[in-house]
Amino acid sequence: MTEKTVLRVVQVYKRFGEQTVLAGVDLEVREHEVVVLIGASGSGKSTLLKTVNLLEQVDDGQIWLGEQDITDPRVNSDSVRGQIGVVFQHYNLFPHLTVIDNVTLAARHVFGQSKEAAKQHGLQLLERIGLAEKADAYPDKLSGGQQQRVAIVRAIATNPKLLLLDEITSALDPQLVGEVLDLVRELKATGTTIMMATHEMSFAKQVADRVVYLKDGKIIESGTPQQVFDSPQCPETSEFLSRVL
Repeated sequence: MTEKTVLRVVQVYKRFGEQTVLAGVDLEVREHEVVVLIGASGSGKSTLLKTVNLLEQVDDGQIWLGEQDITDPRVNSDSVRGQIGVVFQHYNLFPHLTVIDNVTLAARHVFGQSKEAAKQHGLQLLERIGLAEKADAYPDKLSGGQQQRVAIVRAIATNPKLLLLDEITSALDPQLVGEVLDLVRELKATGTTIMMATHEMSFAKQVADRVVYLKDGKIIESGTPQQVFDSPQCPETSEFLSRVL
């Protein structure tokens, strides 16, 4: 049985002034799939993720989340964001809230869960990543790797349809990168649907179901990790990989 399509990006364009940052992007993400975006800085990876989460409006094209055209101007953007988990480079935890309050914020305020139910689920998630004892700590008492793992747990606490991860290891010390990527591996194993941008090529090779190479706002090549990394079809892909690998 083919997995259903969670996300469909159709001929999406995004411009900032004179500069075209996304130039006719077509992309599908199916349920339980991990799609990894690779490309140089400025290739459009982060902008693509931001358009999916409605942090940037597209100039042309459509983005569908399931059966809903989320680029329709009449759409309720908060309701769309409630179905998508997002983690950025810089943790983005609220410094004035404890770890457990950060993790349960959306469940309580967006989805109306009781404080007790949200807390119980939040503690189970923290237990899974080995941070249950930090539940009442504030973010500044955690290492960067711990903060990023809490940010990921916060993003999955409401069981989103889609998880977007934008360069989640780029602000971390090298020794902390592994613990964050291990959590992403675990999420993949439990069937989470993920689209992520990363510079970690070896990780992309191990975890992706599909690798998508972007350059100048266009998808140059898309395929399995074996296809893209071991026998790329496009000279631009080969050139990029020879520089980064």
